[in-house]
Amino acid sequence: MAYAIIKTGGKQYQVSVGDKLDVEKLEVAEGESATFDQVLAAGEGADIKIGAPILAGASVVATVVKQFKAPKVTAFKFKKRKGYHKTKGHRQPLTRVEVTAINA
Repeated sequence: MAYAIIKTGGKQYQVSVGDKLDVEKLEVAEGESATFDQVLAAGEGADIKIGAPILAGASVVATVVKQFKAPKVTAFKFKKRKGYHKTKGHRQPLTRVEVTAINA
């Protein structure tokens, strides 16, 4: 099965056609397609092409399934015997995409 390694949101993902993954928020509406141009490697088995650092002309097309927020993460700061504590929460905005095509 063919796969590709793409870079988006400062992270790298290995994807195949039909995979669903959560990436950093993309400014694309639900139901529309997003194109990832930063393809680091693509192919299958011994026929894999590796970019230096990216493959020219390669792209991965995905459909945006959902825009959502990740579960809340709590950051808690505390200093013993000083009466200091601080709580702060954060919810990361994410986009769920489904890979529809790999153009290598």
